[in-house]
Amino acid sequence: MSSNYRRNKAFIDKYRKELRAMLDDISEIDKRVLNKAVNLGAAWARRNTPVGKYNGNVVEFTTRDGKHVRFTIGTPRVGGFLRKSWHVMPTKKTSQGIEKELVNSADYASYVNYGHRIVQGGVTKGWVKGKFILEKAVNRVDKALVRYFREEVERVNRKHDK
Repeated sequence: MSSNYRRNKAFIDKYRKELRAMLDDISEIDKRVLNKAVNLGAAWARRNTPVGKYNGNVVEFTTRDGKHVRFTIGTPRVGGFLRKSWHVMPTKKTSQGIEKELVNSADYASYVNYGHRIVQGGVTKGWVKGKFILEKAVNRVDKALVRYFREEVERVNRKHDK
């Protein structure tokens, strides 16, 4: 065998090894970037979810002996169940790539997010506008995905001297 063949084979083997290392890094990029971006969106959603404040609620009821009781609760309370209900689902592989979900598990989350009607006596009296927290969080995730992906690609290129 000629020395030219050995040199070429050594160069090709080295190139294949570098290419495999680079591909391994690239296959991890999408998962890492998606996790980072969705976690950023979840943090934004938690921070910007409204919290209910309950103070001075009037309580009325009738006891068994027919006595009507009415009083005001003096202790103010603060909610926060909707805010605590934001969850990020685990990353899963699909036929199109990978996906990760940002969900709110509170039963009434869709009413706060998209809005709802106000009904009194069976008649619609008005409409409460939605906060669109999920849509705003997804927009943040989309912007962060581009930024984080660009940073990761630059990092891999620096690592492999490209």
